[in-house]
Amino acid sequence: MELALCFSGGKDSALAALLADPFFDVTLVTATFSVTDAAEHAREVAASLGFSHETIELDRAVADDAVERMLDDGYPRNGIQQVHEAALEALASEGFDAVGDGTRRDDRAPTVSRPFAQSLEDRHGVEYVVPLAGYGRATIDKLAAERLRIETGPSERLAKGDYEHELRAVLRDEHGDSVIDEIFPEHVQSVVRGRQ
Repeated sequence: MELALCFSGGKDSALAALLADPFFDVTLVTATFSVTDAAEHAREVAASLGFSHETIELDRAVADDAVERMLDDGYPRNGIQQVHEAALEALASEGFDAVGDGTRRDDRAPTVSRPFAQSLEDRHGVEYVVPLAGYGRATIDKLAAERLRIETGPSERLAKGDYEHELRAVLRDEHGDSVIDEIFPEHVQSVVRGRQ
């Protein structure tokens, strides 16, 4: 069964790929708006892990709507959620048997509700696969450290193929650097550099 797995190049999506690999023909897919070179990083990580990689271009209106939502809310969660759902919808229409992601049990954003997952499956005739759904962050960190070489650092320093990186670029271009600090809390990101 062919699985298209949303892939950022971070530890969660990389670990999800490793867990799904024995059961699926995994293709790692990075959703992009082509406003940064983040998809290139994800492609390099996918190659270092031994997986095929594709890029799917999302409509720029999705990014614009997400940015407006983040500005209205004053935080990124709902905007990132909108982009993730749009990415899953786009993947589901690409002809794969299954679509999935690296979301985990305790994620705040993105997450996928059971009704959204069932609707996605019913409307597109795909399976929705979430290899990390039963794991919390502490467990993910331990499992990933055993199998992956990981670099961590501030979000703005580590480029990877995630929605946040591109949404930050859109915000910066349209509203300046000061808005980034207002919307996004300081936090640490992880980037995979290969297998252990």
